[in-house]
Amino acid sequence: MSVIKIPTSFNIDVEFEVPEFYRRLLSLLIDMVLEFLYLLLAIWIANKIAQSTDPLSDDTPYNMQAVWLMLLLPLLLYHIILELTMNGQSIGKKIMGIKVVHENGGRASIGQFLIRWLLRVSDVWIAVLVLILAFGVGFWNDAEATFIVLAALSFLITDIVLVVSSKKGQRIGDVLAHTILIRTNTRANIEETVFQEVADTYTPVFPQIMQLSDKDINAIKSILETAKRKGDFNMAATASEKIKAHLKINSSMSPFDFLDVLLKDYNYLSVK
Repeated sequence: MSVIKIPTSFNIDVEFEVPEFYRRLLSLLIDMVLEFLYLLLAIWIANKIAQSTDPLSDDTPYNMQAVWLMLLLPLLLYHIILELTMNGQSIGKKIMGIKVVHENGGRASIGQFLIRWLLRVSDVWIAVLVLILAFGVGFWNDAEATFIVLAALSFLITDIVLVVSSKKGQRIGDVLAHTILIRTNTRANIEETVFQEVADTYTPVFPQIMQLSDKDINAIKSILETAKRKGDFNMAATASEKIKAHLKINSSMSPFDFLDVLLKDYNYLSVK
């Protein structure tokens, strides 16, 4: 399993684990199985609706087209809707413990999720290949069909090669969207770990923390989590000194306590 290092605002790198190829593959297969099951359900519903309509009516073909469009819409929007609402995960990714994040380790933006969704080229070609293999009787004798199959394989192989050979495990959509996939059960991404509950009676110690940007706060939290996990006192101390110098803070707190208090202050002040 490869590890990538993301530089933070304080010139301290935090580590994220890139998921193994088999995790991505199984995640994709799980999602495709769910999509296929939904497609079977959509076909059954469409057939039921078709049986209840008047076949002689001029409006029937147009009505059925509208029905098919409505039924296929959830299938087309499956990945973009789930990744937006499930913090970078589809059902398959959730099961396999992986998620999509920004290259800097933070939460990906709506625009980035849209780019990934629009460029899910290999998934489409996999579906095309499955349909051809399942229903394409006599398909292979057609020159255009052969071209489609070769194009499908080319896109699929390109994505596989990129994922396997790239240090960050990025496919075409990830490269253009500036996103990466990381493991969720061993490394927490920056954005996800920022927020914490703070009592209403809490009294902020360092209000200067609000001078920092959201990206800086994300970096502090990630550094603190990484330093605690590794027992790396020097990492916490280095970050603490940089923050004290930048915010002109004098404190004798231990580095771990200092960073923890800063985050509590931010969480309390940011909602007031």
